[in-house]
Amino acid sequence: MQFTMRRRLVPALSAAVAVTLGATTLAACGSGPEDEGSAGSGPVSLTYWAWAPGMDKVAAIWNAGEGKEAGIKVTVKKQASGDELVTKIITAAKAEKGPDLVQAEYQALPTLVSNDVLADISGDAGDAEKAFAPGVWQQTTLGTDAVYAVPQDSGPMMFYYREDLFEKYGLTVPTTWDEFAETARKLKKKDPAKALTTFSSNDAGLFAGLSQQAGAKWWTTEGDSWKVGIDDAATRRVADFWGGLVEEGAVDNQPMYTPAWNKGLNTGKQIAWVSAVWAPGVLTTAAPDTRGKWAMAPLPQWTEGDNTTGSWGGSSTAVTNDSRNKKAAAEFATWLNTDEEALAALVREGGIYPAATAAQTGGALAEAPEFFSNQPDFYTEAAEIAATTAPSAWGPNVNVAYTAFRDEFAKAAKARSRARFGAALTTMQDATVADLKKTGFKVAG
Repeated sequence: MQFTMRRRLVPALSAAVAVTLGATTLAACGSGPEDEGSAGSGPVSLTYWAWAPGMDKVAAIWNAGEGKEAGIKVTVKKQASGDELVTKIITAAKAEKGPDLVQAEYQALPTLVSNDVLADISGDAGDAEKAFAPGVWQQTTLGTDAVYAVPQDSGPMMFYYREDLFEKYGLTVPTTWDEFAETARKLKKKDPAKALTTFSSNDAGLFAGLSQQAGAKWWTTEGDSWKVGIDDAATRRVADFWGGLVEEGAVDNQPMYTPAWNKGLNTGKQIAWVSAVWAPGVLTTAAPDTRGKWAMAPLPQWTEGDNTTGSWGGSSTAVTNDSRNKKAAAEFATWLNTDEEALAALVREGGIYPAATAAQTGGALAEAPEFFSNQPDFYTEAAEIAATTAPSAWGPNVNVAYTAFRDEFAKAAKARSRARFGAALTTMQDATVADLKKTGFKVAG
């Protein structure tokens, strides 16, 4: 096997995920089952672990069409998502009983690669790159020449606001973060009972996406070592910005997804939300009385005239080293995420926002979400924003960093202290570095 990230950055998954493979992973690198079947050589049976709803219906389209012609049948087995799936797939791989394919969140890919779970499919799926925005495709290569998955869905970030209340209070949609801060202050002066938005500590993905937009790269590699940049200048800029707004009371400090947060959105106590393309689905249930009153705009920029967004969420389709039919599995993964009929089915059955740029407008996304019927060009604008997604940089212990974020930033937000926001970031950095060292990774810097 070539000297790639999988070989250089073994040996172990974070202890927080409770699976440690140690140095044996390095010795076993490239020793998975031989690829005994491939596209066109059938019959081939593939197992796909996925959590997105309706994935079995999408696979049925393949099985009845191209899969039948190629002699490749795919069976979907529904799984949980997040850390639970990461733990399960690594445990299965250790026993050489993993599925052929797995739906993997982008931030989980380095963990799975480090533990030798995923196959390099660059030889079979590399041509799919042209179907995706560079910032999205990059998440499946981990900065190497290898390709460890095909992007499935993405979560470009955007600014959502109550169009009617912005008009009522004489507010304009901010195009820079400085304007965002001034808008928050202006609203407070006009109506102290309302808040532009809230800083939430219960979903680190939002903060990670904002930091990504600012230019942060939380995990990078240097030779055979990891380098952690969570407490870098870009992320500190984001932390200081939000810490300052919380400290002065310009924005709220309550977590998202609570009954109180839902009520605030539904009653207009909170009139904006920094979120991602999937926000309409959340607003439909969280603020049902506000249908048709919201609008979406690009994320504010740090420098006027820039055009960059972050990413919050998203997943990919990866082929495992346990698969004896990697070529066939890569063919299905590519079809699933680039074929027009497959992408339409993913949108229809799974409710996802496809990573493939051609599927982000027209077809299944020709009309705006029902909740945003007042903005008929919703998906046209969303596609333009998605194309500006900044590169991300994930590492093998994202779960540790995210846990530290939730713990430390919750305390900082509750204290309404800008200084504690900065201290929380340092603690997050230190916890991430300490965990990497504890689990046997080399750490630079």
